[in-house]
Amino acid sequence: MRLAAFALLLLAGCGAAGTVPTTPARQGVTFVPDANGLGVAGRSTRIDFGRSPSGVIPVMEREVGQGRDKPLANCPSGVVRVVDYAGLELSFSDERFVGWRQDDASAGQTCA
Repeated sequence: MRLAAFALLLLAGCGAAGTVPTTPARQGVTFVPDANGLGVAGRSTRIDFGRSPSGVIPVMEREVGQGRDKPLANCPSGVVRVVDYAGLELSFSDERFVGWRQDDASAGQTCA
């Protein structure tokens, strides 16, 4: 009986193959898009254009949750990735954060 219970515990701890646990987004952080990138409401912290994707994407995912890659349609040359964070789309070149789009507003390099 103990062996069976131990085996069930071991199996319960194994996730499905290929699944990645996700961290829930924090609450209360509001990003404010502007002409230079993203500000953080109520703080002096910023994510300005020119920052490396490796310095932007993990912060966004930690604060607002997992983003969704969008197709690259009608993008200016140099934009290689667009990530949508619940309606806030961020554009990236290979090495830089280059633009944002939200509703009818945008700044920097964005896809039409």
